[in-house]
Amino acid sequence: MGLATTTVQAVNRLTARWADASEGGTAFSAAGVWPLLAHLADGAQGVARAQLEEALGLPAGQAMAAARELLAAMDAMRGLETGLGLWTRRTLELRNEWEAGLPADAHGVLTGDPAADRQALDAWTAKRTGGLIDRMPVTLTEDTQMVLASALTMRTQWLRPFDEVELATAYEPWATQPWLGLRRSSTVLDRVGVAQTPGGYVTELKVLGNNALDVHLLLGEEGMSPGQVLGAGVGLLADRYAVLPGPRLPFGNAGPGLRVEKVRCTRPELPSLEVTTVAYDVNASHDLLQLHRLFGLTAVRDTSHGHFPGISDFPLAIGSAEQNVRAKFGALGFEAAAVTAFGAVGAGIPDLRYVTTMISAAFDRPFGFLALHRHTRLVLTAGWVTDPLPPPELDWDDELDRDDER
Repeated sequence: MGLATTTVQAVNRLTARWADASEGGTAFSAAGVWPLLAHLADGAQGVARAQLEEALGLPAGQAMAAARELLAAMDAMRGLETGLGLWTRRTLELRNEWEAGLPADAHGVLTGDPAADRQALDAWTAKRTGGLIDRMPVTLTEDTQMVLASALTMRTQWLRPFDEVELATAYEPWATQPWLGLRRSSTVLDRVGVAQTPGGYVTELKVLGNNALDVHLLLGEEGMSPGQVLGAGVGLLADRYAVLPGPRLPFGNAGPGLRVEKVRCTRPELPSLEVTTVAYDVNASHDLLQLHRLFGLTAVRDTSHGHFPGISDFPLAIGSAEQNVRAKFGALGFEAAAVTAFGAVGAGIPDLRYVTTMISAAFDRPFGFLALHRHTRLVLTAGWVTDPLPPPELDWDDELDRDDER
């Protein structure tokens, strides 16, 4: 599975820039947007091409080949499914060179019937995401000539699952009501570490999946923005900041949410890492045109003339660019999906004679996450958790039945 480091760096750079522009609880996938921008850049000219190149971080002439390589590499990753789709009006003639850069089975037809086209696009979305997302984020109008879309779905199971507990925290805003907490214990201390970054200290916890798809939880100092924390996480993947790993952490408060202490026990025990986080299910929708400068889409919004002569002789502009994302983190694993579409329009007293070391890592206030491929360090989904899942409601009928059985 070949994937150039320059492509990974370009996608992760877009992740960091998007994070810097994000506010509140959210999830997003730069890996879902980047291939579409690459295909658009390949067919663009003038100012539009230059702006897309800036967003991509690669020359437009190299972008489509890099996008094909990226999609193929992601499709080969266990637990990850991707898809690229193109739908055009029958009357829209595409340039053969541009169309040849798409997957062979990618091209569909827009009938011009908004209801029928919406049904077909939504069916493609649901199938490609296993039902995690059921609607393609595109605005269809009578002027829509082309829809270019990508789908990305990842699923992994934790190598070491969590136990579900009720979260106990003194931090606002999560201290005011019960949340579904997750807790687990491990003797592998280097899964956690602390880095000093330009925005402050950040604690990183690596939660490993069984298929090399992992989630890194990131907790910054109080007052750090989501962009600072998630940007630090991307920097850690690129080895821009030194990480002090768990086995080398000093005693006391070692970092955000981290405490290292000596504890007494009844028998000899290995040092342990005790993790507390929350379960979450984040849904987010993004209008990429509102962040047009970030994605290099400023010029292509102008519908007074065409911007993509390398795609078609028909003058095309971008009328809509949206992404829907869902990310679920639970006791057993993680799954996420992202669908991105461009519409071209026109978490007794015992004898305590022994002592061991215990590291406590608590993600019990808003934090960030990066879902990524372990070996390439490609970030697939990122987000900021502000609203954990509540504890499951107790079924009193079932509880009474269990009491009767006892």
